[in-house]
Order: sequence, then C-alpha cells, then structure tokens
Amino acid sequence: MTRPVIRLGDLRNSFEGVIPSIIGTIDDDGMPNISYLSHVYYIDETHVALSNQFFSKTAANVRRLGVATVMVVDALSGAQHLLDLQFEQSCDSGEVFERISTHLDVMSHLRGHEGLMKLKSADIYRVTQIREVLAAAPLAPPPEPRPHRDRISHAARIISAIGAEADSDTILDAALDGLRDEMAFRNLMVLLPNEDETVLTMVASRGYDRYGTGAEVPVGTGVIGMTAASKRPVLIADLTRARRYARAITGDTAQIPLPGLEAPQCQMAVPMMAKGRLRGVIFAESELSFAFTHEDEAALGLIANQLASCLLLADLQAQAVQPSIALPPAPDTDSRRFRFRYFLHDDSVFIDNEYLIRGVPGRLLYYFVRKFTESGQRDFSNREIRRDSSLRLPDFKDNLETRLILLRRRLDEKAGPLRLSRPERGQVRLEFDGLPDIEVVGAAPALP
Repeated sequence: MTRPVIRLGDLRNSFEGVIPSIIGTIDDDGMPNISYLSHVYYIDETHVALSNQFFSKTAANVRRLGVATVMVVDALSGAQHLLDLQFEQSCDSGEVFERISTHLDVMSHLRGHEGLMKLKSADIYRVTQIREVLAAAPLAPPPEPRPHRDRISHAARIISAIGAEADSDTILDAALDGLRDEMAFRNLMVLLPNEDETVLTMVASRGYDRYGTGAEVPVGTGVIGMTAASKRPVLIADLTRARRYARAITGDTAQIPLPGLEAPQCQMAVPMMAKGRLRGVIFAESELSFAFTHEDEAALGLIANQLASCLLLADLQAQAVQPSIALPPAPDTDSRRFRFRYFLHDDSVFIDNEYLIRGVPGRLLYYFVRKFTESGQRDFSNREIRRDSSLRLPDFKDNLETRLILLRRRLDEKAGPLRLSRPERGQVRLEFDGLPDIEVVGAAPALP
C-alpha cells in the first residue's frame, strides 16, 4: 500500500514550538551532534527557516557540510517527522527575518525573558525529504481530524458586509459580528492607536462579560502591543509556556480593565493597515490550544485591512458632509447636577469622581460640554470639530470618527448623565440628564 505524500504544509502544528524540535548534524569525521530548537518556521512548501541561535558545533557543522536533519513533533497528535535539510542562505534582514524576529520578541516578553532571544540571522533551508517516524505506541484513540474550514469564502462574505456599510459604527459591528458568526471566533476586540501610537485603546468587543471600552494596552506589551509595534500578525497556538499573559495584556496602571479570558490557550492578533499606517489591531483568543490556524491568520489579515480602509473612508466622507441645521429639543436637566472634572495634563475626564476617558476623546467631551455651558450648543459637525484649533487635534486628522465612536460607546457603557447621539451622518449631539458643574484641573485654554 502506497503511503500518502506528506506535504510540508500538513505539518504546521509541528512548527508552533509547543514541543521543542531536535536538529542533528555531523562533522567532517562523521561524528553526530544533537541540539534542541525552540521553533522551526514554515516558509513555503519546500523551505523552512531556523533561527541562528545554535550551539557553535551545530553552526560549524552546517556551514561546512550544508546539511542537517530536524525532527519535529505535532503537539496535537504526537506525530513525529524527520526533515532532511539543505542549507541555502542566511539573512539578517527582509520579510522572513522580520517575521521570525517579531515572533521571538513576543515569546521572550510573554515568558519574562525580554532581550534574551534577539535574532542574529535566519537560516533558510530547502527541505529535500520528509519522513514519518512510526510510533512504537501510537496514541489511542488518535485525535479526530479537525473539519476543513473554507476561510477564503468566510473572509469574502465578511469583507462584503463591511464594504456595504457607510457609517463607522456599523462598519465595526459588521466586522465583529461576521468574525463571530462566519468564522466562529467567540472572543474578539478591536483596538485603535492614540495619536502618537504609544497606546492602543479598546473600542469594540464580542464574547466577554463586560465591554471594557476605553481600556488601554501599551504598544510593545503582550500579543496585542507587539503586533502594533511590529505591524505584523502574531499567532500563539499554545500559551502553556507563556504564563505572564495577565500582566502582559492589561498593563500595570490601566484605568479601565481590558476584558479577557481567565485562562487563554491560543491568541491571535493582526494589524489593521491602510495607506501605510497602523489603524488598529484585531485580537482574538480562545480557551482551546490550536484554536486558530495560519489560514485563520491570513483571512483575518484580509479582513483587518478592509476594516481599516473602510473606517478611513467613512471618516473622510463624514468630514465632507454638511449637516442640516435643526434646533434640538431642550435637554431634560431637571434639578440634578453632576460633577465634571477635566485634567489638562492628559485630557482625562471624571464624572462624579469616576474615571471616564482620556486623550483625544476626553478633550472632545470637555469641548462639547464647555460649548454647551457657554452658548447652549449641543450639535457639532465633524467639519466644525476639525476646523477648531482650540481642540489641538493631531496633524493626521483622519481618525476623528473612530475617536467619536470610542467616546460614544464609553458614555453608553457608563450609563451616566452624558451621552452622544448621532442625529445624522457627520454630526453628534450632546445629551444631558442634569447639568454639569465643571472643574478644570489646570488653566483651561480660551474658546475662540
């Protein structure tokens, strides 16, 4: 009976580093040498890459004879395979090098070994033969094969749904609902960078017992932050060896806790890129190891970039809209008053002594509230907001709409005395339950 041909792509579960691989080489005299590898990296159907962090003997043997044999182990099935390798080249820059370097940086951070796994170079090998190692005692019963999932069709439907929407709110919902319903990703969130790309702020989520809108993750911290820093996707198939997750994802001084699973086993994050810039990060996690595949990662990357482009387009279109002028009904203020505190040093807002938001969204809310108390204005257009120099908006003014989404959803989540509604596209309206007593910590700039 002819055994089926083994494709390198069929062994992707063996390349996740859950079970270390073994590399064997020989010297000029035929003396064997064995070393352990943390990862073997899949390049294509005929090539793999190894990080050049070997013991000197292994590196010397490879450089002299140009051949090696690696044994990889599938962490789900226990299947073992031998890969006969022919050395082709070593690289210290480029796509393969950057991908491996990013992965090592993430794993170093999650394991508490920052800076100890810096990549010197990536060695590219051609796989000349794949051989199955027959187990002396096979697993009983063997794990059931996972069903095939047509991720291209799923991604196409989600991208179509995103493209059919024109409003930023509905665009975000279409993306997250599609990932949940089409691709069965149960725990999701979208995070957007602040103006200097040092912090990511959570703006929408699915699958958690609390929303956490406004929660922050420092760029460069954890799977989410490392994805933002590198602008490259990160997939960790099994987090068993990376137990620093809780500290890595939430940061140390978060005003709003980030929602997350208590014991995640698999995490995936992809950057949202448009016009060459980071527009956000989509993050997914699961309590099951190997819940996400590299096909999932590729499909999510397509969706993330479509989401970034559609949000950018929606913001530009909202800027061009000239809303109709209508007199809103008088706010239902009754006799209630609430405390509104605004801190100039970081644009943070507290309502009745509870933290609400900071950064550009906090600055916007203070602007709206102050305008109302001084002139009674409650309706604001995107065009007007952009043109007001007192707001000190960042030079790149193509994400105002997403900042307003963050502010609006955070206000709705708090269910306090302030809300933002959208009477029409390109316009927001300030809604009150009571009247604010404004306190500014620091000297407030004068309104024009």
